[in-house]
Amino acid sequence: MAHILILYSTTDGQTLRICERLREQLAQQGNTVELQTIDAEPLPDLAAFDKLLIGASIRYGKHARSVYRFVQHHLAQLQARPAAFFSVNAVARKPNRNTPETNPYLKRFIAQIAWQPQLLAVFGGRIDYSKYRIWDRLLIQLIMWMTKGPTAPDAVVEFTDWDAVRRFGEQFDALSE
Repeated sequence: MAHILILYSTTDGQTLRICERLREQLAQQGNTVELQTIDAEPLPDLAAFDKLLIGASIRYGKHARSVYRFVQHHLAQLQARPAAFFSVNAVARKPNRNTPETNPYLKRFIAQIAWQPQLLAVFGGRIDYSKYRIWDRLLIQLIMWMTKGPTAPDAVVEFTDWDAVRRFGEQFDALSE
């Protein structure tokens, strides 16, 4: 059994929910799992963990700058042990955009960093217009209108495929130490 650190960067909370589900699943398999925001000060000592898992959300086409900084600053530690990355975005709601090979945001992220995770995934996020500030709500509604997604101001739509999250957790658990 492994000592695992799950780090997350979330915009509206769906990435954290996915990470919590993965923490629960991995712990049920006998692993010791810690969950921490990627922005935590101080971060735990990465060398103390057997495996690392990072989940990050997209807002307006990009992951948070702190995710890029973390990867750049901790590249050697990420490469020294089994590590995985997943991205959460509304574009992944579409069947032709829900894999690491077809999701434009994950492909762009991986092309911009030196780290090549052993395991990648992309999950659909969640839309909840009632929780957004007016500017964010209007922009997201425009984006959803352009991409044929939900636009009703009271819409709450979860695009996360929880079976895919579970399968990813199984794959991550099977990564060799």
